[in-house]
Amino acid sequence: MSLPEFSGDIREVPVSVLAYIGDAVYELQTRLYLFSHVTGQSGRLHQQSIGLVSASAQARAARLILPRLTPEEEAIFRRGRNSQSGSMPKHADPVDYQSATGFEALIGYLYLTGQHERIDRLLRMIYEGDEHEATANEP
Repeated sequence: MSLPEFSGDIREVPVSVLAYIGDAVYELQTRLYLFSHVTGQSGRLHQQSIGLVSASAQARAARLILPRLTPEEEAIFRRGRNSQSGSMPKHADPVDYQSATGFEALIGYLYLTGQHERIDRLLRMIYEGDEHEATANEP
């Protein structure tokens, strides 16, 4: 299935829409990554997916990639992080939630501007970083 390409002015897209698209892209990419790297039933895949797509996990991901962002990407991240959210889950840490929104906005921006290879590189850093952290934290 071929998805339509965005043809508008990306600067006119509200940051909430960038985050909305970025959330969907990150969720799908994470599920596909887990499908190709984890054996097990859908319940196990779902549990691992939750561990990677929660607000706190996205905030960790943002901290991991932030030093590697271009100035333009960092500006998009900050714009998303500093935006006023309409609602926040009761259990979410406000700082993590803001960072997660910035992360989602960045992924949405990259997706809508056709920078799919850049998304792949950033997500590889995140997934490999999470694997290294898991290995480092094992007894």
